[in-house]
Amino acid sequence: MAAAALLVVTGPASSAADDPDLEQEIDSDQEVSTETAVLDDGHVDMGPRYVDDEWTFLIHDDTAEPPVWRWMEDTVFQVSDAARLAVPDNDAYAFLPAEPGTEVHVVPQAQQPGVVWLGWNTQDPAVMETVDRGVTLRLRRVEGPGEMVMFLQSGDLGDPEPLWDSREEYPQDVWVENNTHTHANWVFSEPGVYLVEVEATADLVTGETESAVEVMRLAVGNETSTDEALNAEYVLTQDAALDDPGAESGDGEASGDAEDTGGGVATGLLIAVAGGVALLIALAVVVFRGRRAKARAAELSAAEASSERAR
Repeated sequence: MAAAALLVVTGPASSAADDPDLEQEIDSDQEVSTETAVLDDGHVDMGPRYVDDEWTFLIHDDTAEPPVWRWMEDTVFQVSDAARLAVPDNDAYAFLPAEPGTEVHVVPQAQQPGVVWLGWNTQDPAVMETVDRGVTLRLRRVEGPGEMVMFLQSGDLGDPEPLWDSREEYPQDVWVENNTHTHANWVFSEPGVYLVEVEATADLVTGETESAVEVMRLAVGNETSTDEALNAEYVLTQDAALDDPGAESGDGEASGDAEDTGGGVATGLLIAVAGGVALLIALAVVVFRGRRAKARAAELSAAEASSERAR
C-alpha cells in the first residue's frame, strides 16, 4: 500500500503529448510581479525568461489570474503536510533518503489538490527564439535540515529516474529542450527550510552563452515558517567550489607553508587574499541585487506610464 501511495502521484513522464495537463503556451507580454508570494497549491514552473532583454531565471505562476512571472527571491514554495507519503518497501526506491515506511514530503509529478505542483518550462517566446536547442538546469547546492531528491517516473510505472540528489557531488545537470514543460517528484526527508541553488544556462544561436543563478526557497511542513524561508540568508556558491568542495576552505597545507616561509609577511598576504575574496563576493551580491532592482524599476516605470496614459 505504501508503494501504491507513492506511485499514484508520479504520473506520466513529462510530455505534453502524453499528458494534456502539460499543454501550455506562454505569452511574451506576461507581467513580472514585484510582490512577495507564498505558493502552496496549484501549478507553478521555474524557467528562464528575458526581462528588458536580460536573461533571468524566474517562477511562472499559473495560479494567478492572469498568470504572472515572479522573482525567486520573493517567492516561497510551501509544501504542506498534505504532501506526506510513506517511502515504499521496494528496491526501486532504495535511492530515496529515508527508510521504507518512513513518511517524507513529496511534491508530486502529477497534480494533487492541496499541494504545490512545481515543474519547469523553456517556453518563454524570446528564449525559444534565441536559445540553441535547449537549456541546462544545474543544481549547485542544497541547504536544509534533511536531504532533497528529485526524480521522474514514467507513465507505465517504469523504474524511477533520479535527476537531483543533495547527497551527491555538485553540480548536477538536467538538460531541457526548447519548448519543454516538465514536472517531477521532489522528495524532502525532513520538514524545515530548504534553500536550493539552481542555475539556468544556455548556448545561444549567436554563439554566446547566457546564465542566471537563483535560490529556490521552500518551507516544508505545516509548522515551518514561510517568513523564515523568505528571509533566510544565503551566499551563492563560488564556481570553483562546485568541482572542489574544499576550495572555500583556508585549512590544510597552505597554513603550514605560511608558518615555514616568513611568519608575519605570509600571514599578511593570506589576510589580503581573504579580504579580496570577501570584496569580490560582496560586489557579486551587489551586482546580483542591482540587476534585480533595475529590472523591477523598469517594470514599475512601465506600469506607471500605462496608468498615466489611461488617465
